[in-house]
Amino acid sequence: MTGVISHFTGVVVNLTQGLHRAVQQKPNAVATVCAGRTRTHRESVDRIARLAGALQDLGIEDGERAAILSLNSDRYHEFLGATLWAGGVVVPVNLRWSIPEIAESLTEVDARVLVVDDAFAGHVDGIRAAHPRLEHVVHAGDGATPDGMQPFEELIGSHEPIEDTGRRGDDLAAVFYTGGTTGRSKGVMLSHANLLTSSIGTLATEHFISPDGVFLHAAPMFHLADLAAWTGQLIRGGTHVMIPMFEPVALMTAVAEHQVTDVLLVPTMIQLLVDHPRIDEFDLTSIRRISYGASPMSEGVLGRALKALPNAQFTQLYGMTELSPAATGNLPIDHEHPKRRRAAGRALPHNEVRIVGPDDVELPRGEVGEIVVRGGNVMLGYWNRPEETAEALRGGWMHTGDGGYMDDDGYVYISDRIKDMIISGGENVYSVEVESVLTQHPSIATCAVIGVPDEKWGERVHAVVVPVGGASLTIEELREFCAERIAGYKTPRSMELVEGLPLSAAGKVLKRELRKPYWEDQERAVH
Repeated sequence: MTGVISHFTGVVVNLTQGLHRAVQQKPNAVATVCAGRTRTHRESVDRIARLAGALQDLGIEDGERAAILSLNSDRYHEFLGATLWAGGVVVPVNLRWSIPEIAESLTEVDARVLVVDDAFAGHVDGIRAAHPRLEHVVHAGDGATPDGMQPFEELIGSHEPIEDTGRRGDDLAAVFYTGGTTGRSKGVMLSHANLLTSSIGTLATEHFISPDGVFLHAAPMFHLADLAAWTGQLIRGGTHVMIPMFEPVALMTAVAEHQVTDVLLVPTMIQLLVDHPRIDEFDLTSIRRISYGASPMSEGVLGRALKALPNAQFTQLYGMTELSPAATGNLPIDHEHPKRRRAAGRALPHNEVRIVGPDDVELPRGEVGEIVVRGGNVMLGYWNRPEETAEALRGGWMHTGDGGYMDDDGYVYISDRIKDMIISGGENVYSVEVESVLTQHPSIATCAVIGVPDEKWGERVHAVVVPVGGASLTIEELREFCAERIAGYKTPRSMELVEGLPLSAAGKVLKRELRKPYWEDQERAVH
């Protein structure tokens, strides 16, 4: 097991430390449960150490990058642990990307090894054609291994376990690509210390990951939010249960069968869960902690969730990939306060948060500005983008690009992405505020508010609405509803009804996709 002394905080930290601790303290406890397979910590870490040897033979050591394109599984867990154990850097690939987008990211980080499962084995030929430096593809599925790929299980079976290389501290651990909701994705470089700082700081609230708990990976494991939960569960030494992807019945089945105590979801998932017609058929009483992020949860959905999951405490986490990822937390006690339910919470123990103006000077409480963060969770930088790194980290603070304000008690309230702000008739409109009002309407299931071109106002507030099944709605009704709740200039002037909103893999609404038809012929595009 590696040592525990550091150059920047007095503690040298590495992500594999929790694996060693689990084997030392509870080797026969369950580490992973997936697809009918159950493995103890001793078995799991033995497989990780053997796979690490195989990865080193494929060239993964000394900071070389290994990528994975796969649905959630115990093998995903083993890949993460083994790559870090071997001294490599993990590059989780966004499942929703096209083959050119995948190849572009792998080319950018020069990933020579790619792990795929059955669901994505068909992508490999296209990826190889666009990324000729890809040398090894490992098949981590349950079906037959396609030609030209190496079987995951055979690599484990044919190698002896190796010693942990012990990369640590500020050594690069992972490159995560941003969701790209405001432009082209960038590779975010995160160190062992970054990821552990964020997880340990979040665990310090005592509301994220139960001691000796059972965590369900239902959110995509390629996303940093779930990897942060994975890291927290490594620290705790608890059990990981994996389902391939979020699906309400699969989630409820896993919770009931394995007595899941903790889960990370986005509000969209929570809504689909609590509104599912079969929810009463499953025993979900084991759930103690639900963490959510990506967007606030509407009052209506939160109320239904509290009723459907009475034993669960809800914690909202706000952050971004560049923050490893958590910056603020809205704790269960905050959810009991009507106003604070709308907040993103207060700074978590591991970082500082401020609201600044365009000159980077901190603003008085209550004034809207840009949210900036400083702490050991702040990224090393963007891969091969020194100028963008310097701009984002100017003055030693991560500039999030999110607009918000802080109240007198230190609670942060998100106003909007600064780039998404709507300027109508010279007035600033923050779409999150309008969306919060609209979701209170009984005929609206969910919605997104965007700015679209308007000859008179420059931009007008436009609502894209997903109605409750069977409900009808007119713009006149919507404006009348809003008139009692927000200023007239914030009220939508136009509306479209849709069956669903385009979402990123992290569950965020892709507003650029909603804007595109309106702005593509304009001189100035809002992105």
